[in-house]
Amino acid sequence: MNGPEALVSSADRMSTRMGQAFVGTRAVFRGQDLHAELRHLDWMALYVLGITGRHHTEPQIKLLHALWVCTSYPDARIWNNRTAALAGSVRSTPGLGIAAALAMSEATIYGGHPYVSSIDFLIRAQQHGIGALNEFVDAELAKGRIYGYGRPIASIDERLPWVLGIARELRLDDGPHLHIALEVERLLVQCNPKLRMNYAALMSALCADLGFSPTEMHHFQVPVFLAGMSPCFIEAAERAPGTVFPMSCAHIAYEGPAERRWPTAPSQP
Repeated sequence: MNGPEALVSSADRMSTRMGQAFVGTRAVFRGQDLHAELRHLDWMALYVLGITGRHHTEPQIKLLHALWVCTSYPDARIWNNRTAALAGSVRSTPGLGIAAALAMSEATIYGGHPYVSSIDFLIRAQQHGIGALNEFVDAELAKGRIYGYGRPIASIDERLPWVLGIARELRLDDGPHLHIALEVERLLVQCNPKLRMNYAALMSALCADLGFSPTEMHHFQVPVFLAGMSPCFIEAAERAPGTVFPMSCAHIAYEGPAERRWPTAPSQP
């Protein structure tokens, strides 16, 4: 239903299956009483319940925690953390600075979109079957890059062995999408040694094995860098204003008119 009919059907009411706050009485979250039934729930468990509508086991929640922890770098040089640091340097508020840094995390190459593209690729690859994976990978490469493989700064991703170790400890390292992701890496490295798996492919594979869809993955990864942002903001705010990443004029590649003399005004009698 489109047009005026859609507006009329929604007028004076808010239809929802997600929940509702009955102020002064209770709050419902995905069909459950937030205080009576969910008050002891781990925050990550509540977050993914809100995204997926599904409850996850304790080992699964521990793995999802680890995916966030292992990529929380408090390094202000990283593109989104730099936004948080600059916000602190100009004395913005934590809410505005962190929100801006999270918005920067939606980058096409580095941020949220690679996770979405990677999990979409892995789900389709798993449905295609590992037996015909070589042909599937060739067809994907013909259309462009395969997100989740290759890294601009270094071909080795230092996060992978630690996360894989945690998945192994939790017995969550034997899913079909993770097997596909590792086999894709083997195929790509044969063509280019720099196309090793990066964090997007590993995180997407593990989440796909937990049943995440691309849309659910997009929501889940939003705060993945969050824990590293506040330290950058705080440290920058402790310094003198404007002293985070200042650039001298010597760093500017100026290609305009050359330096020239301005005529002096004639002296007044």
